[in-house]
Amino acid sequence: MYEPTRTKPAAAVRTDRGRKDIPHRSRAEELDIQLAGHLTTLLSATDELGLDEAAERIAVQVARLRGTPPARHAALGGEDRNTLHRRAHELAARVLLVAASRADTAVAILAAQQMDAHTAALAEHDLAGAR
Repeated sequence: MYEPTRTKPAAAVRTDRGRKDIPHRSRAEELDIQLAGHLTTLLSATDELGLDEAAERIAVQVARLRGTPPARHAALGGEDRNTLHRRAHELAARVLLVAASRADTAVAILAAQQMDAHTAALAEHDLAGAR
């Protein structure tokens, strides 16, 4: 049978000012979480491409944002390198966007460098295909 609740749920507890006393994160904390997530995804693509130096630089930034080193593993999804470079370029663009919103210059520079590197790799592939 149904038994009525004897206490109010935590979400319903109100403070002196009439607002619900619910823990929340600041905008800066939310941007940190989002940035760390995008960087981790970029790290996976970079690991899959075998770009160790770039992957280490990305891992350092993830560790700085999260306070702990990221788990590292290449998915090995079987995608060709050209597709991986395109995906990594798109991920780096997302990282750059969030880093700019957060005013994180170090990550913004890293993301721009990654975008340049993947653009160059795609151009080299296109040039090789044209020959």
